[in-house]
Amino acid sequence: MINWKLHITAMALVVIAELIGIKSFSLGPGKVVFVPMLYALILGILTTPNFFKLTKQKDMEDAGSLVGITLMLLMARYGTLVGPTLPKIISASPALILQEFGNLGTVFLGVPLAVAFGLKRETIGAAHSIAREPNVALIGEKYGLDTPEGRGVMSVYIAGTVCGTVFFGIMASFLAALKIFHPYSLAMASGVGSASMMSASLGTLTVMYPEMADQLAAFATASNMLSGLDGVYMAVFLALPMTEWLYKKCCIIKYGHVLTKEEEGK
Repeated sequence: MINWKLHITAMALVVIAELIGIKSFSLGPGKVVFVPMLYALILGILTTPNFFKLTKQKDMEDAGSLVGITLMLLMARYGTLVGPTLPKIISASPALILQEFGNLGTVFLGVPLAVAFGLKRETIGAAHSIAREPNVALIGEKYGLDTPEGRGVMSVYIAGTVCGTVFFGIMASFLAALKIFHPYSLAMASGVGSASMMSASLGTLTVMYPEMADQLAAFATASNMLSGLDGVYMAVFLALPMTEWLYKKCCIIKYGHVLTKEEEGK
């Protein structure tokens, strides 16, 4: 049965967000840009049972089931932009491929912080990647989701879903304002394997560089596609083994020894 309340609520949020429009303010050498997608996300959070209770748990579950469909339509739209800019994408292919090794930065940054904050085996699931759908499936297959590793990856997945879009949109505006990186490199960096995060970052970049809108969308989409294709293999053969190794090293530094299963609470 169609949830008309959900569709009407979503339409109302979109209309309100579009009426607010694009807002920007100066910050240092550049400006920070807020796009309608950011407002819609925040307003959507406020409608949930934890805030103004305009929607119920069932509405949230129904909305979750539609995310895949809407993102599929969005990616189809972005896919139409790849063809016309294919020569530029091919010329930048070495950069697109090499940037995938940047995913390993999550391991070297996340594992020491997680252990320092007191996480144990949860660190493995939480810090081996940005924890999108393929990574959740990988951890579920290797360790099970009802495990410390599973709780770790699900925690980051939920946090990324709720906060990642907001963070990416604001971070893109800050980096673009600094004028250190070329817009194409920022667009490629937007494609981390999450369509929603990519869209938030890309929306900000296209506002700041409207003359490059199609090229930026093509680079971001190509990067996001590559992240989705090779992200699992990167995690299986590099990220997870490195996470396991670094986790043990960090435990030795903090606790003086590798934790036993009893100390890890398993």
